[in-house]
Amino acid sequence: MSKEKTEIKIRKGENVMIIGVPKEIKDQESRVAIVPGAVSDLLKVADKVLIEKGAGVASGISDEDFIKAGATIIDSAKEVWEKSDMIYKVKEPLEEEYKYFREGLIIYTYLHLASDEKLTQALLDSKVTGIAFETVELHHKLPLLKPMSEIAGRMAVQEGAKFLTKPNGGKGILLQGVPGVRPANVVIVGAGTVGTAATRIAVGMGARVTVLDVNVDSLARIQDLFPNAVETLYSNPLNIEEAVKDADLVISTVLIPGARAPQLIKEYMVEEMEEGSVIVDVAIDQGGSTDLTKGRPTTHTNPVFVEHGIIHYAVANIPGAVAESSTYALSNATTKYAKIIAQYGLKDAVEKFPELAKGVNTYKGKVTYESVAKDTGHEYTPLVID
Repeated sequence: MSKEKTEIKIRKGENVMIIGVPKEIKDQESRVAIVPGAVSDLLKVADKVLIEKGAGVASGISDEDFIKAGATIIDSAKEVWEKSDMIYKVKEPLEEEYKYFREGLIIYTYLHLASDEKLTQALLDSKVTGIAFETVELHHKLPLLKPMSEIAGRMAVQEGAKFLTKPNGGKGILLQGVPGVRPANVVIVGAGTVGTAATRIAVGMGARVTVLDVNVDSLARIQDLFPNAVETLYSNPLNIEEAVKDADLVISTVLIPGARAPQLIKEYMVEEMEEGSVIVDVAIDQGGSTDLTKGRPTTHTNPVFVEHGIIHYAVANIPGAVAESSTYALSNATTKYAKIIAQYGLKDAVEKFPELAKGVNTYKGKVTYESVAKDTGHEYTPLVID
């Protein structure tokens, strides 16, 4: 579609796409996909934005706020799903939402399909187009994952510090220590967005910090950001084992875009740690990055479990705990592509913005993202939109 035709379409108000925003139903998931300013922006190119009643309340956004921005408030999730051409969410649909799937529907959200074969199959069976925030890739970066990764990294240290306290089952260590008393030993596996954010908080709190990664350039960047405040190690099994066994707090942040996380922290390594130490697995959305957290996500209601005397924190929606901050950060990043899809339609959108094509994980009953196909046992079909 040419720019001229697009502008005419917008001026005449001939848009046909209806965007639906249901209330999130995952345990204590308080975020909502969109903020009032984004509603106004979307309505420049979309016909309607339907928002389920109360969807934004936990993020500090009232129904009246959405109405003032031009949204239509809908009483039930069922009606939002049934009346919408594209569902704009935060977290992956849960089983009770599968009944709303239908051919031709677009779902735009975090999907994490590599670790969720049941959801993958439901999307394929219903021929839903599943667009995953976490695999939209621009210049080898993940712009829709980044804001939540930054929040998760910051919170990983905050939560880890909490569970190191005795009342929460930990060994009773203050992260920053006090004069004459050593600070906590924090080990961060991965120097990407999550790892950098975690390092920033851990260093700021005065912990002793070690960061491991296989990318030497990433380790050099960490050293440049935090000179004389961190130790960096090349990530291999021996170095991981040596670092982990002496750690008070381990934060595992390993990410392979769209794929299951590798289990770099083995059970025997955990067994060597001191009782009351804490492991925070930020990669749990992608299946978990330790032997003991693999396929074992926790919730904000029950955030930890204990194995070998070690506290494991594996909450699959960490940023949901700080919903007001997270909602605005997420909407700022994701609304751009929601608007592009509404403006151009899916076919033209992925042609004009190839980074969006990488976000399409399922299309017309086929898996169109290679890592997802491999990890879920499906045939990979390159994306071709009719």
